Amino acid sequence: MIALLQFFEGLRLRYRAVTSAYYRGALGALLVYDITKRQSFDHIPRWLEELRGHADKNIVIMLVGNKSDLEDERAVSTEDAKEFAEKENLFFLETSALQATNVENAFQTVLSEIFKIHSKKNMAADPKANGAVPSLAGKKVVVPGPAQEIPKSKCCSSM
Repeated sequence: MIALLQFFEGLRLRYRAVTSAYYRGALGALLVYDITKRQSFDHIPRWLEELRGHADKNIVIMLVGNKSDLEDERAVSTEDAKEFAEKENLFFLETSALQATNVENAFQTVLSEIFKIHSKKNMAADPKANGAVPSLAGKKVVVPGPAQEIPKSKCCSSM
């Protein structure tokens, strides 16, 4: 019995090491629950605690209630979720992945907030910026679509 407990303790410690590495560097997170399954919502505080325990303190977190298309099967009220999100200082949105309702909006909101936070950090680090938005200049990347050809590079083309 003791050997078994030591084995499980070893697994738990390895899991902890993996989870802290998994969250390191994360800028945003979506905590998603199923509005038709109360149990999935009831587990959110545990996931939130783990996220806050391992991730950067400035991580942007959004609570997402999914399956809003199944209103007649709802087990978690919008009000309960909103109240929890406000109490925990989370963004909140309900989505339907099936109908593609608010899915893009959820990602856009998280990305916008991440950008705001990092823009403020950059401005604070550069006092000469005078409120200017930091430059996002970069290299142009061509992503070929279905009807496009990939541009051939001089260095890699075969003749």
